[in-house]
Amino acid sequence: MAAAGDCGGPDSYRSPLASRYASPEMCFVFSDRYKFRTWRQLWLWLAEAEQTLGLPITDEQIQEMKSNLDNIDFKMAAEEEKRLRHDVMAHVHTFGHCCPKAAGVIHLGATSCYVGDNTDLIILRNAFDLLLPKLARVISRLASFAKERADLPTLGFTHFQPAQLTTVGKRCCLWIQDLCIDLQNLKRVQDDLRFRGVKGTTGTQASFLQLFEGDHQKVEQLDKMVTEKAGFKRSFIITGQTYTRKVDIEVLSVLASLGASVHKICTDIRLLANLKEMEEPFEKQQIGSSAMPYKRNPMRSERCCSLARHLMTLVMDPLQTASVQWFERTLDDSANRRICLAEAFLTADTILNTLQNISEGLVVYPKVIERRIRQELPFMATENIIMAMVKAGGSRQDCHEKIRVLSQQAAAVVKQEGGDNDLIERIQADAYFSPIHAQLDCLLDPSSFTGCAAQQVQRFLEEEVYPLLKPYENVMEVKAELCL
Repeated sequence: MAAAGDCGGPDSYRSPLASRYASPEMCFVFSDRYKFRTWRQLWLWLAEAEQTLGLPITDEQIQEMKSNLDNIDFKMAAEEEKRLRHDVMAHVHTFGHCCPKAAGVIHLGATSCYVGDNTDLIILRNAFDLLLPKLARVISRLASFAKERADLPTLGFTHFQPAQLTTVGKRCCLWIQDLCIDLQNLKRVQDDLRFRGVKGTTGTQASFLQLFEGDHQKVEQLDKMVTEKAGFKRSFIITGQTYTRKVDIEVLSVLASLGASVHKICTDIRLLANLKEMEEPFEKQQIGSSAMPYKRNPMRSERCCSLARHLMTLVMDPLQTASVQWFERTLDDSANRRICLAEAFLTADTILNTLQNISEGLVVYPKVIERRIRQELPFMATENIIMAMVKAGGSRQDCHEKIRVLSQQAAAVVKQEGGDNDLIERIQADAYFSPIHAQLDCLLDPSSFTGCAAQQVQRFLEEEVYPLLKPYENVMEVKAELCL
């Protein structure tokens, strides 16, 4: 039997998010090395600030801590945690073992959440730094796709039933608009993140007030100094032992919303693949089915939908956690947060990597789109035909009745016989409509049924999308690669 926690090989479970899907850079941000190295950095920042404000901490102790930030004995830390049943104190002892001169000032005045919560906030901020450019690249790729096909007519669908024509580019802008909202929301939540700071066991800073012999100003300076060292503009004034878990709700809510956007986009792509109007990339040696060699399944879009569902459900964890945090703190948040925060970002990372890969290789089949338009457009054109007949001197009511009868005959051919829509042929064969026979081609031009779609695409991209992407223009050239 493998030892508990052993995840080093094929005989032990490993999260597919890390082993199969997410990018190496996102996995690293949530790795043990990054986490515990940040703990040591926080202890160093605290000691430096305490020394600056007059506590008896020597330069030698500071230098010893600096020299050992990366010298982490994970085996010793695991043994210490097993003995002490306390992860933070296990790493205090492990750090102290390689910093014997500084051991007595490590974690001075702090509580476990000084390293735990502040590290989580640093990780959340840095994980957003990874997601935002990826989301911007997806928007950029789709914007290029929409611009190129801004005026390509296609059949619109409401209730997944044929509706008025739109354009391929305009439909893509529906996707882009949702993703732009997500980009703004992710950036807003990242900008709203505040450092927990140096607050003590119940948020009162009592231990630090004692260290500085009642000097409130130095306690405030300490909090500010460490906050600035960590790269945050501000910290919470009010905390319990932890920062409010409402922050985790905000973070996972915007990620869940991103998941909803991606699920909608990839569902549309899957439906269009079934109609053979559009396909995601399909590699030369890719196999769609082990049994059916001809299959070209939209596996990338299906993966996005599958993982997006998981991402959307994760927001329930911080909602419930925040609701049961008794008084200043209760520890039943800890194990849950270890899972849901990391999984949310690794999942979001995966679906953005995959969606970028999809958006860089979307294939459109204009002839298939044109054929479907030809099947449905005659019915949609009937109102235009009636108007043209009235202009030619006909009666609106007489024309309406003629069109009604011919339309039902054509519909019967489509539905009962499986034939093509022959309404136009019937109109061409009916002498009643001879005054407009020469106009039928113009009346049936698909581009005349798309309204302002092409102009909307251009205006949307220029006024809303391109300005939003400007801060990310230096990272636009990075290509997406699927891990598996």
